[in-house]
Amino acid sequence: MSVIALKIDVDTYRGTREGVPALARLLEKHDAPATFLFSLGPDHTGRALKRVFRPGFFGKVTRTSVVEHYGIKTLMYGVMLPGPDIGRREAEGLRAIRRAGFETGVHTWDHVRWQDGVADADEAWTRRELVRATERYAEVFGERPTVHGAAGWQMNEAAYRLQAELGYTVASDGRGEHPYWPCNAQGEVIGPVQLPSTLPTLDELIGLDGWTVDNVHEALLARTRDLAPLHVYTLHAELEGQKLAPVFERLLRGWRDQGYRFATVGDCARQLDLSALPRCPVALGTIPGRSGTLVVQQAALA
Repeated sequence: MSVIALKIDVDTYRGTREGVPALARLLEKHDAPATFLFSLGPDHTGRALKRVFRPGFFGKVTRTSVVEHYGIKTLMYGVMLPGPDIGRREAEGLRAIRRAGFETGVHTWDHVRWQDGVADADEAWTRRELVRATERYAEVFGERPTVHGAAGWQMNEAAYRLQAELGYTVASDGRGEHPYWPCNAQGEVIGPVQLPSTLPTLDELIGLDGWTVDNVHEALLARTRDLAPLHVYTLHAELEGQKLAPVFERLLRGWRDQGYRFATVGDCARQLDLSALPRCPVALGTIPGRSGTLVVQQAALA
């Protein structure tokens, strides 16, 4: 059977408060399982504005109306306003998602800090950030997390090794085509099994090639028309959980009409023959519609 794993990245305080419950209601309406990955520390979204000097970033935020989707207040957190502690202030809301039957996991501690800093960070920095998020998750949910999805699809080799050390069993940290074992250049497996995002995100498509909020679902449905065993679609509480909810609902209906069923990242991982998965070196690359580099699946080792 063909499956689409729905992976929800929750980046901000507003996304946690408003987008997450709205998405939960929409998913329940369509009887669609999903994995919610939470940012668990301070919301410092405003500090991301320094990316304006990154090639391609200004064009992306212009196309996707960042102010409209995130709000002025969110864009001031960490710059002109103190960043609210998401995991502490919204702990009950996070637990409500788990009680509703959805899978939960870790996205990051400080989204902007991880996305902008981890690629060049050392082991000590990486350990501090990942341990903070892991411990906060355990504090909120009363158990250790097993699912991880990196903020901004950004990682380093130490982060993969720490995932294994901290008890994560499945991750969706990058972009790619199929599940694999992350390894170093020597072929040593360094982290848990990876289920990369296989489809573009809405903000990578809207405003390009004639795609608008009214027809962008057609771009994604065209990519899934030929049924595949597994796709992983990453959506955002700040986008599909708010103003782009109608687009997401059209996708849910369209994918079901194409013959897909929905599942969590963890459920998909449990169905895999892990011994048959390829080993792929970890590396950064580029993705159309997104500025900068991010984790991109590499060719499998022989």
